[in-house]
Amino acid sequence: MCGIVGAVAQRDVAEILVEGLKRLEYRGYDSAGVAVVDSQSNLTRLRRLGKVKELADAVESAQVSGGTGIAHTRWATHGEPSEINAHPHISGDITVVHNGIIENHEELRAVLRERGYVFESQTDTEVIAHLVEWELRSASSLLEALQNTAKQLEGAYGTVVMDRRDPSRLVVARSGSPIVVGFGVGENFLASDQLALLNVTRRFMYLEEGDVAEITRREVNVFTQNGEQVEREIIESNAEHDAGDKGKYRHFMQKEIYEQPTALINTMEGRLTVDSVVTNAIGVKAVEILDKVEHVQIVACGTSYNAGMVARYWFEDIAGVSCDVEIASEFRYRKFVTRPNSLLITLSQSGETADTLAALRLAKEKGYMAAMTICNVAGSSLVRESDFAFMTRAGVEIGVASTKAFTTQLSALLMLVTALGKQQGRIDQSRESEIVEALHALPNQINQALSLEKEIEALAEDFADKHHTLFLGRGEFYPIAMEASLKLKEISYIHAEAYAAGELKHGPLALIDADMPVVVVAPSNDLLEKLKSNIEEVRARGGLLYVFADANAGFAADETMKIITMPHVSDITAPIYYTIPMQLLSYYVALIKGTDVDQPRNLAKAVTVE
Repeated sequence: MCGIVGAVAQRDVAEILVEGLKRLEYRGYDSAGVAVVDSQSNLTRLRRLGKVKELADAVESAQVSGGTGIAHTRWATHGEPSEINAHPHISGDITVVHNGIIENHEELRAVLRERGYVFESQTDTEVIAHLVEWELRSASSLLEALQNTAKQLEGAYGTVVMDRRDPSRLVVARSGSPIVVGFGVGENFLASDQLALLNVTRRFMYLEEGDVAEITRREVNVFTQNGEQVEREIIESNAEHDAGDKGKYRHFMQKEIYEQPTALINTMEGRLTVDSVVTNAIGVKAVEILDKVEHVQIVACGTSYNAGMVARYWFEDIAGVSCDVEIASEFRYRKFVTRPNSLLITLSQSGETADTLAALRLAKEKGYMAAMTICNVAGSSLVRESDFAFMTRAGVEIGVASTKAFTTQLSALLMLVTALGKQQGRIDQSRESEIVEALHALPNQINQALSLEKEIEALAEDFADKHHTLFLGRGEFYPIAMEASLKLKEISYIHAEAYAAGELKHGPLALIDADMPVVVVAPSNDLLEKLKSNIEEVRARGGLLYVFADANAGFAADETMKIITMPHVSDITAPIYYTIPMQLLSYYVALIKGTDVDQPRNLAKAVTVE
């Protein structure tokens, strides 16, 4: 959520800042703004409601110049989307951008009003601007003013401050919201995501929790929340420079759906031999930790939660280890009992999901044996703060509705399950070889599933005038139905729900009529006959069915039931495989509905606030 870019340089930085914002559009936003100061302390601020292009046009028209600046894309939390609520915010000579939520902003606002400050916006961010302006009246430097301000803030924030009178520096504070510093030659940068800066540098430093830093053209000085100066590691990034290019595809989501075979190959590379999982490749401490695991606790949000729900079946069926899955925003706010020798697994595409990160920090206090993250972004907070990390290597995912991040998480989880079962002697070589063979076959099988695109595109026409859809699955395909329903509602704005098919008679059957499409995930497995009975329950009540069925499942289409025939694949990897047509269905329904596929309303890619 939200995006920050900053720069201190000799050259004009306005275009660099705006380009950085364009690279962060995937995060979701409703307004954008930029502030630049030149060597004569002249400040130019421009803000626009809507897309970054509106801001870019304004910057070009105004011929903004200056070597120091900050820019921001805002996703509304406090105050409606509007130009007056857009960042940057100004107090006197101080200009501020901010990601996150200041939880005690009301109390601070009251104090600041007593001091004579007038608020122009409804945002919590303006509180930071006024606080820094106040503290600078008695502080020896802008850095000290921000350090004193940070001590008064409660909540999550990544904030950057600029003083018009001193254009040689920026100061930044990080608490709960990520900030990365980019190093150039005679110039330095910062952003909320390294992707924003890949056109100007490949050398990065990630600020740690509580850090406050001062950035000039030639120096970056970092201090802990206690004021002690520290060194943070500088890394060289190999992230894809052209990740923001849609290429031949109409949308990023479509591109990312088609990238899944390659993404899965990358996830598995170096972690599988011909017939086995390389446990050491899962993480530096994997062998030592997996030997001791008696229970697994998965914590995640959204799509990642659905991946965890699939993995629960695998952990208990394949590895013989008990597993619980919980939504991070619930886990962190309830009293729970930590089981002996429990491994906490966090799942996140970005590695910055606020609730998941908070759950990890809480778990560290509650006696978990170890914490592991399965994540797509190296250097993210979850990766840095976990005991070990299993990187999915999916590549940059820009579409808000996650696709390749989900399937690579599932493949990573299946490898982890196999390694755990092998390490504890619960699966033999034959079973391991069977799982590995299924994983190796998966990329080609997904290419075959993508060949169903035209058939699914035609099928999507049936949903053009629908307002509700029901998805059904059994066993590990129930979470796949959950993910399918989430995708449809995210990007087409059709109300969709998923149910375990056996639950139909316990309430959802009341919803069935000719206006309620029912989408069924129907592999040929041990629960197929049970699922067929559930399908008959829908048909008997006049429902219209769309069944994605294994070629061996024995379904026959008629006027009440359309069949999308799926080639038979291994039961082990079938949940991953059946995800692909569900993604295509949601994509083409969204096209028909005319929604913004890559940036659906009210949603953000990286959810860095509660």
